[in-house]
Amino acid sequence: MSDAAMKNLTDKATYERLQKDVTAVKNDIAALTEQITDALNRFAGTAGKQARHGYRQARANAEQAVDDMSERGSAMMDAAQDAASSIEETLEDAIAQRPLATVALALGIGFLIGVTWRR
Repeated sequence: MSDAAMKNLTDKATYERLQKDVTAVKNDIAALTEQITDALNRFAGTAGKQARHGYRQARANAEQAVDDMSERGSAMMDAAQDAASSIEETLEDAIAQRPLATVALALGIGFLIGVTWRR
């Protein structure tokens, strides 16, 4: 065999080996791309589930907070109504027991307001 023929065979073998290597790398890249795509899809699915769960949890917490505030507001309103009723009963009792003192107190308060109003 001549040197040129030997070189052609060597170049051809090297070329075929390189071509096989390139094909193998392409196949590996394709397989890796598919694995990455599957992993990202699983991650996106998991992230979506977690996001939905977090949203539902936050909504439930917000609803619970609103319910608690409503109950507290109702309790405060009841307490205010009870206090107003108690004050009203106390004033009625005081007026019934001391009508003259009550009239004198009302006249005195009216006089003070009138004097203050003139200035």
